[in-house]
Amino acid sequence: MLQVFAVTLPFFALVLMGYAAARRGLLALEAIPGLNGFVLYFALPAMLYRFGARTPIAQLLDARVFLVWLLVALVVVGFSVAISLNERIRWKDAAFGALVAAFPNTGFMGVPLLVALLGPEAAGPIIVTILVDMVVTSSLCIGLSQLDSVDEHGFAHAAQKALKGILVNPMPWAIGLGALASAFAFDLPGPIERTVGLLADAASPVALFTIGAVLARSDLRAAASAQPAAGLGDVLPIVLVKLLLHPLLVLLIGISARHLGVSIDRFALTVLVLIAALPSASNVSLLAERFGANNGRIARIILISTAAAFFTFSGAVALLR
Repeated sequence: MLQVFAVTLPFFALVLMGYAAARRGLLALEAIPGLNGFVLYFALPAMLYRFGARTPIAQLLDARVFLVWLLVALVVVGFSVAISLNERIRWKDAAFGALVAAFPNTGFMGVPLLVALLGPEAAGPIIVTILVDMVVTSSLCIGLSQLDSVDEHGFAHAAQKALKGILVNPMPWAIGLGALASAFAFDLPGPIERTVGLLADAASPVALFTIGAVLARSDLRAAASAQPAAGLGDVLPIVLVKLLLHPLLVLLIGISARHLGVSIDRFALTVLVLIAALPSASNVSLLAERFGANNGRIARIILISTAAAFFTFSGAVALLR
């Protein structure tokens, strides 16, 4: 366990530093979008392209990994919505609660952390899960969030926004270009390769620091908003779904698939379980704010899941290894 903590501690320490810097005013809140933009549009796409280009195309197109992750995501979304809907929490807030339960922080935290723990071969399953979460899970939850106003054509409008968000998100494009480079054994020219390498190497520390800063900003904004503060009864169930139920479902469905004759690789299944054990994705807070959901509840879920994941994720690594 101490060996696991030795690997995971620096990653969570960078998140804590970013959170403290934003809370203490050492990092201006107005500067956080700039950090976020650097990671989202430059560093992380470079990292994903490099992993995609170096990963065999068969791993990037593994339908078994895709289907296991998709099935679990649908179960988690449905269960989270079912336990959230009540007189206070309607479809919009329930849908974004479901998204924060099913969408791990794979891009900013999972890629560098799991590659450090398991090696570069973990990149293949990671990339598959990113595609499912960004294309299918996010679009589904954004659509569900509009069911309160279906009579105003909210669902179609949300679907259009979700599609636009996918098209302008650089990560799927970076993954696709990396997959093409892998399929055709294409190598970038030397200077361009080194430029991509410099950006990719910067992705991990800046992304982790940015997670903490984004969490602090979301926390501060939620505290200053007019929306009522979310009680622990509306927050903790989703945190438990994210950190405990999600990885357990991946493990059970993966093992069941193997018993049914689906030859999902044992290493790939380990990667999927650890991805599911990650805390909630910090960018869901931005989506919730954009669509008018109770961002205070979403921010608290992300913050608590990130803090608790230092122990639960490290425990999952120790058990699986």
